[in-house]
Amino acid sequence: MSGAAPLPADRWLMAEAPWPQGVQAGMTLRTGGVSVAPWDSWNLGDHVGDNPQAVASNRERLTQALAARPVFCQQVHGTDVVRLVPVLSSTPCADAAWTAEPALACAMMVADCLPLLLASPDGASVAAVHAGWRGLAGQCGRGVLEALCEAWPPVQGRAGRRDTVVWLGPCIGPQAFEVGDEVRQAFVQANPGAHACFQPLPPQDGAPKFLADLPALARRRLAALGFDSVHGNDGSPVWCTVSDSSRFFSHRRDHRRLGSTGRMAACIWRG
Repeated sequence: MSGAAPLPADRWLMAEAPWPQGVQAGMTLRTGGVSVAPWDSWNLGDHVGDNPQAVASNRERLTQALAARPVFCQQVHGTDVVRLVPVLSSTPCADAAWTAEPALACAMMVADCLPLLLASPDGASVAAVHAGWRGLAGQCGRGVLEALCEAWPPVQGRAGRRDTVVWLGPCIGPQAFEVGDEVRQAFVQANPGAHACFQPLPPQDGAPKFLADLPALARRRLAALGFDSVHGNDGSPVWCTVSDSSRFFSHRRDHRRLGSTGRMAACIWRG
């Protein structure tokens, strides 16, 4: 069933959107695994210092719950896109992935960055994106979303983008995402209208500071690319990973305080 929840609501956030028939999507929450603090408990990241056996067990739990094989990437806050096929020679290094294979799930790990899940209008292929500010901004206006539009056939033309379904998952919210002027400039140089997504704060040590609205920045990019069916994170507090420690891992909230934190996974697949 399209959009069906494979797990209880305390372990899984359904990606509520008008998905094509057969497409399923959502995101893990932090509970339901075997990892101990500070990765407690359903940590899916194998790069954050957690016990490798615990991570393997947590990933196996995800595979069983989805009834599909999640494929993880080595994410580097870049713009590379990979097509997922049943046999890969190594872990792909990419921040966006797409597949037309049934029972293969595109999975992007997050703990403050913005995950995006997408399905082509006919549901024949799906994609997932990891969008921190660096990957979203990219260089000269070409970020990870623009790169996906170049690499994923259904959205290589604007006509296909109009009916492609997009869901934005939880991320660090605009009330918590404090950035410097270099982040603001990375967006407004390519799109002056993006200044509306930054609220100035009192300068610190003479340096300008802002609160950045990452979901709004992503929605601006999506609108400019011609995506009309965009759902999920609207920047309201309920979507903020920093604000809800019971449901979400947050790198910004926990790294300095605890030394590390876990990773959730936003997943989309064809059933």
